[in-house]
Amino acid sequence: MNGYIFLGIAIILEIFSTSMMKASEGFTKMLPSVIFIIGMGISFYSLSQALASIPLGIAYAIWSGVGTALTAVIAVLIWKEQLNLYTVIGIVLIIAGVAILNLKGSGH
Repeated sequence: MNGYIFLGIAIILEIFSTSMMKASEGFTKMLPSVIFIIGMGISFYSLSQALASIPLGIAYAIWSGVGTALTAVIAVLIWKEQLNLYTVIGIVLIIAGVAILNLKGSGH
């Protein structure tokens, strides 16, 4: 399987799991807590599989950057957190950083 498919799975599960961490309310709710632990475990496994064909710096930048940016968007859409100028600027900078790493990163 292509490393980027594994990376995509890792990102999706990391985002979903982070929302489950929020839903667990400090790990006081059992089902979201269990889903978080399982989801993050599979996310890290998928990330490790992606590293078989994607350089570490590139894979981690994409995983953490896209995960952070999409989690911020989900926080606004699902969890009704406030969107402000700093959030938007931060998301834009994360996306720009990941794009730059992919264009001129050490793995290319």
